[in-house]
Amino acid sequence: MRQVVILGATGSIGCSTLSVLAMHPEQFQVLALTASTQTSKLLAQCLAFKPRFAAMLCPLAAVTLKTELQLQGSKTEVLAGPEALIALAGHPEADIVMAAIVGAAGLLPTLAAVEQGKTVLLANKEALVMSGELFMAKVQHHGTTLLPVDSEHNAIFQCLPSAFQQAQGQQPALAEMGIAKLLLTGSGGPFLNRPIASLATVTVAEAIAHPNWTMGQKISVDSATMMNKGLEFIEARWLFNCAPADIEVVIHPQSIIHSMVQYTDGSVLAQLGQPDMRTPIAHALAFPKRISSPVAPLKFSQLTNFSFAEPEPARYPNLYLAMAACSAGQGATTALNAANEVAVAAFISEQIRFTDIRRLNETCLEHFHNYAARSLDDIVALDLEARAYAQQLVRTLK
Repeated sequence: MRQVVILGATGSIGCSTLSVLAMHPEQFQVLALTASTQTSKLLAQCLAFKPRFAAMLCPLAAVTLKTELQLQGSKTEVLAGPEALIALAGHPEADIVMAAIVGAAGLLPTLAAVEQGKTVLLANKEALVMSGELFMAKVQHHGTTLLPVDSEHNAIFQCLPSAFQQAQGQQPALAEMGIAKLLLTGSGGPFLNRPIASLATVTVAEAIAHPNWTMGQKISVDSATMMNKGLEFIEARWLFNCAPADIEVVIHPQSIIHSMVQYTDGSVLAQLGQPDMRTPIAHALAFPKRISSPVAPLKFSQLTNFSFAEPEPARYPNLYLAMAACSAGQGATTALNAANEVAVAAFISEQIRFTDIRRLNETCLEHFHNYAARSLDDIVALDLEARAYAQQLVRTLK
């Protein structure tokens, strides 16, 4: 019985993880669930899965949760604050940690799990965007098993040679394994065919209406700008020990091919499946074995069209900003991630226009692209400074 901690249990990835775990009670037990402020949702999860621990980032929400659980006769122990998330991520009895907290808030708890040598299922791409080199060095040093959960990175992982999969932080160069290129697919989001001149009038409701995937608001907006693919580009660079030139982004609107690996002999291996995160979650939970998931299998006789295209820079400038930041270095990617979180939050709260996300990100990247970020303290300081700068820019764009 493997003990599982879910960081970010009330988000889409956390809920999908619990859906898979519910199918395999003989293999997995929920040790701890964490959330930020969604008390009612975490309460229902605690009553259903009976974890030993629950933690809320917000102390007031933790008080409410504790009271409600006691009224229900639950024995779940409730903790509060960022220190509680870090402690649970590294809990001595935890075997698997699902790192599913969205954004920079997930970095420290995820690093705590890495430093305790847990099997880390990484859905928090920002951890590698903010601290890629430092993060992977810790994976290697602590003997951590790191398994990608993002559908694209999980697809690439499945298409790589088993020797590469097992290397864990000590992967050889792609060329040594006969790999020519990683092909990172993306749907293009809801504005793939919308006139570029009209993007300034995009509403929040339009931006979060992804044609294929069900996701949270922040990730949905990132998908609409394709910043999500840019962050995945940076994540892939670190996960798979490669250079930016080794990765190509391809638009695939159907979201059936989740990504591909091109080999030097001309072969291309692809991983296909429904656009449902429970498939990569099930793969990562059971690796190197396989378990069932609630996802329906593909029916190939009903797949009538696969199409591919190169992403247009004019339509997806945020993607190309992220690719440039990846080449510039750790300081650039840390600052860009911070700026984008501020920009997307400002758009969702209707303080700026959709196209202002790019303007704000570009200005921040130009300002911070030469900043060094060699230690965790450097990274945290730069993240805070970039956020403050981005908040100032929001006020000028109103």
